[in-house]
Amino acid sequence: MKGETLKQAEQLLHEYRLCDSCFGRLFRKEIKDGTNSQKGESIRKQLHRTDKTATHDCWLCEGLIDEIPHFTKIIADAVKDYEFETFLVGSKIDEDIQEKEQRLWKHLKLEDAEPIKMEINREIGKILEPQLGKTVDIPNPEIMAVIDTAYDIVSLQITSLFIYGRYKKLQRGIPQTKWPCQICRGKGCKKCNYTGKLYETTVEELVAQKALELTKGTEESFHGSGREDIDALMLGSGRPFVLEIKNPKIRNINLPLLEKETNKTTKNKVEITSLRFSTRDEIARIKAAEFRKTYRVTLEATQPLNKEKLIKVAQTLQGKLIKQLTPTRVAHRRANKIRERTIYNCTIETVEGIIARLTLETESGTYVKEFVSGDDNKTQPNLSELIGIPCKVKELDVIDVKGE
Repeated sequence: MKGETLKQAEQLLHEYRLCDSCFGRLFRKEIKDGTNSQKGESIRKQLHRTDKTATHDCWLCEGLIDEIPHFTKIIADAVKDYEFETFLVGSKIDEDIQEKEQRLWKHLKLEDAEPIKMEINREIGKILEPQLGKTVDIPNPEIMAVIDTAYDIVSLQITSLFIYGRYKKLQRGIPQTKWPCQICRGKGCKKCNYTGKLYETTVEELVAQKALELTKGTEESFHGSGREDIDALMLGSGRPFVLEIKNPKIRNINLPLLEKETNKTTKNKVEITSLRFSTRDEIARIKAAEFRKTYRVTLEATQPLNKEKLIKVAQTLQGKLIKQLTPTRVAHRRANKIRERTIYNCTIETVEGIIARLTLETESGTYVKEFVSGDDNKTQPNLSELIGIPCKVKELDVIDVKGE
């Protein structure tokens, strides 16, 4: 160490009783190798100081450094029931110790001293890595354990487990996600039969049930790539989704088994396929993706339909750009604006009297029911207007979600 720094260290030991760890921690810039305790001991030798302050007599840490093995055991006990490969240690230090540390840095005009919190976190991690057979991961730990050093309490922050898949909805009347009762707002009342829910079950709950059981997670969130209407089926290869399991105790689950068990439980209601482990980033991807949708539409007209006219109109719709003002049925939860969407393809399958069935391939976000009915001319052009007969959607099925 340089003479000026040694002089500063000498003055420091004259004014404060510091253990080797707290002393060495102040000079990490000058001494790169060794633990803080070894650094402190090295500086004392250079100063020819034979006196040594025991950790429990240290003015700064007040014996806190000696408690690292104790904190390590508390954290090891806290995480023993969790399955994980990577972790990170955090700590909450008594405010008095932190204030003394800041005062000391200011007095010595130090800019690169290591906080006591950092040393405690690192040293606990170094002990736990071989003990648990796990790896410290600073940017992306599966578990972060924060020890309150004043009260010996550990709080765990568990990274969610993400599972990608595709779902088919085989029964009408099931919404994609949970809807709280509008009367009690989820608390439970007579109107909702004290369930707190507007609907008995959802795609979300059916898909998540077995996953929660297998992972022993506390709760979940369901992230779908768009959503179909509650009265529409979701067929074909299914709709992409990411299931987020929060606070999972078990992470290495058998996905083929999960798929099989889920489909057995949800038979004739929901079916899932293509399960694989995912990440939070994929939620943003599928939310932002603009997948083309193919629909099978059964429409009902107010008078008998002419098949030839329907076919001619369908031909004019290939690649047609339509403008849709926010539909009346969703105006309470959607911004009131005009959205431009493309009808890529329209094919007439059958026409029988006032009933017709057609296949529509549209841009993501197209309001198909309103394209058929016109929604009081909020959608232009619309099928009812083009054929000159008011129509409405009787049944709607999503038969393909493209783009994956």
